[in-house]
Amino acid sequence: MQHHATKGTGAAISRRALLLGAGGIGAGLALAGCAPLGSSGARPETITFYVSKPEVIGYFDQVIARFHESQSRVRVVRDSTSSMSANFVRNRPPDLGCWNYNFSVAPFVEHGALTDLSDLPQADTINPDLWPLLEQTADYPGRKSALPYSVTAASVIYDKRRFAQQGLDVPTTWSEFTDVCERLERAGITPIYGTFKDNWTIAQGMFDYSIGGMLDVPRTFDALEREGTTVGADSRVSFQKDFRAPMERMTQLLQWHQKGAASRGYGDGNTAFAKGEAAMYLQGPWALGEIAKTNPDMDLGTFPLPVTDDAGDNKVRVNVDLALWIPEASRKQEAAREFLSYLMTAKVNDKYNADNNGFGVRKDAPPASNPALQGMQSYYDDAAFYLGASQLIPAEIPVANYAQSIAFGGSAGQQLRTLDADWARLALRSAA
Repeated sequence: MQHHATKGTGAAISRRALLLGAGGIGAGLALAGCAPLGSSGARPETITFYVSKPEVIGYFDQVIARFHESQSRVRVVRDSTSSMSANFVRNRPPDLGCWNYNFSVAPFVEHGALTDLSDLPQADTINPDLWPLLEQTADYPGRKSALPYSVTAASVIYDKRRFAQQGLDVPTTWSEFTDVCERLERAGITPIYGTFKDNWTIAQGMFDYSIGGMLDVPRTFDALEREGTTVGADSRVSFQKDFRAPMERMTQLLQWHQKGAASRGYGDGNTAFAKGEAAMYLQGPWALGEIAKTNPDMDLGTFPLPVTDDAGDNKVRVNVDLALWIPEASRKQEAAREFLSYLMTAKVNDKYNADNNGFGVRKDAPPASNPALQGMQSYYDDAAFYLGASQLIPAEIPVANYAQSIAFGGSAGQQLRTLDADWARLALRSAA
């Protein structure tokens, strides 16, 4: 079983499409060398640090304050409101970015707008299994354009107390999972709480979990990319052919959700699950804190959704939640590197991941601190993970809407045919 790829996915189609929309990003860039830090007694160098996640701004503000206390050479101004595309076009990007490593960063990587960080000592500390994840999303030949800062892993969240009361073991095969669901139903317990009103919860949940448990995701998307404009019913690889079995699994999962799932959203699900209205919840670790607001004493665990009868196929869905990068256009690269190095120290990086239910990115990073995440730790350690398919389908294709249509009872075959047509059309447009 191959857990990850070295390069290539459907991301390339998305990158090309994004670059068309990004227009003159590359034209607006000016290369700048690293400005030397001031000598002793000189005015400190001030850099701009962009943080994309609003929920962690407070943490990074505290880190900046401690960094200022530790030295006097560099001062950091945090920015969380600027438009990255506009700033790059105007040749005024931040000196250091801390951003979700997804398709939004792809245009800057593909244009070579981000510096090569491979010579930094911190690059050698990164878990080597993580580099393929970055390369799948966006890559510039010969460069490490960003350093991963935090990885989020998602799978099935389950109520340990409910499982223990019913004498249930964590399932590792599809047959075991169906048995768990049927036993819960016989006991009058809803197996899974669904929040179909918010289509992203279906895309990152049932859709991604079913595909990632059945397919070699990187290899499949690499093949789809090569197929390009010819993807369809008669092509060697297609959504209709390769995603058919995972979508059958997704359709089977629907029977074990609560009635009325179509009208329930993410907030409803967090509250209901915290109140014990279901035994399982197909959500990521971002839900753990929300559940705890209603029921802080709930004993939760996690496990990858098994969708085959081979336990060796089980993997967890991951994304590079944050990554650090420095633009070529920054005239303060040396100062930005100094702050980046501080952010990557164990005491800073490990605390971030512990506080935000993340998995460490360094070779020596400790295990995830939240006990609820322990069920995914061995899979993460063994690189038994994949980027969600919904992340690898270009943003121009409304895959979350298609997944929602299936959850609402629509034809999976029709949605997969539409995906094929969308993919081929976008590949044609990107090649033009």
